[in-house]
Amino acid sequence: MKVTKQKFGVLCDGTKVNLYTVSNSKMSFSCTDYGCTLTSIVLNQEDGSKTDVLLGYSTFEGYLNSNYCFGAIVGRFANRIGKASFALNGKKYELDKNDGPNCLHGGFNGYDKMLWTGKEIKGKKFCGVKFTRLSKDGEQGFPGNVKLSVSYILDDNNNLNCLYTAQTDAATPINLTNHAYFNLAGNGCIDNHLMQMNSPGYLEVNDKLIPTGKIIPVAGTNFDFTKEHKIGQNIKSVGVGYDHCYLTDMYDAENKKSGVPLDDSDLVEFCTVRDEKTGNKMQVFTNMVGCQFYSANYIKNIQGKNGRIYQNHEAFCLETQCFPDTPNKPDFPTCILEKGQKMKARTIYSFTIG
Repeated sequence: MKVTKQKFGVLCDGTKVNLYTVSNSKMSFSCTDYGCTLTSIVLNQEDGSKTDVLLGYSTFEGYLNSNYCFGAIVGRFANRIGKASFALNGKKYELDKNDGPNCLHGGFNGYDKMLWTGKEIKGKKFCGVKFTRLSKDGEQGFPGNVKLSVSYILDDNNNLNCLYTAQTDAATPINLTNHAYFNLAGNGCIDNHLMQMNSPGYLEVNDKLIPTGKIIPVAGTNFDFTKEHKIGQNIKSVGVGYDHCYLTDMYDAENKKSGVPLDDSDLVEFCTVRDEKTGNKMQVFTNMVGCQFYSANYIKNIQGKNGRIYQNHEAFCLETQCFPDTPNKPDFPTCILEKGQKMKARTIYSFTIG
């Protein structure tokens, strides 16, 4: 296993942007310190070909000029906060309204557009990259100085570990995730990808995609993936496509565990997706209470890697996270990280190569 580092681009102030590539004998991934962005995940197929299962851009300029968060880290609060505001400890905080009346992925000044500090990490059976930065008090409108780290680690078993940590000097909402767009065939519509979820319910949302607070059982609905079936089987029956937060087995309605994990040793299997044509399969393990399943409903005519023109439903996102709008939903597992606590969130994307 090895890690290589090369120049990827230059910011307008002359700051160098780096690209890291981490590989074992069967697969590799690349990532950049610009936005903690995963730029590729390449699987070495048994027939000798290579399949990049991640949507994105061929150049740094593509990421610099994009608003789609391909493969990037989003925060301080991933997903939506209703009316772009919340109250905490008796004080109201106003955020950017960058999604109609709501705040999406932290607002206009997103983590995907920030430069992080990268460092190679290696062990006997793994290697990867750790990115860090300080999110200062007031950044994006959120309270607290927060020390952040994001690590992408590959092992010999083709597990891509995504580790997120955070420490704050004042109570603050925290919700980090990676916005990777996957296509296990490497191209084309994902309607024929087969998906199975270990999820009993999803969050009901209003017409602005803000949770109502109600959890809907998936049984008997077009949102039910408890038994494997094609993503496209019911996609036309749910509007423009899927963009909903599903419950993972970490969610416990009776005990109301925190949505901010402080221990990353206990993971649950949430989802399996596979492509019959290539034989490629991806499993998702996490210690987060929710996962946003998004079927890439708004990427029509976007020029991506190698001149490809992306279209809607050519990818799927599985964004492990706290529930959307949690700062305004007291019945949801809390997203508040308190002073003295350390968030330890972990998601594993595990690949089986056809």
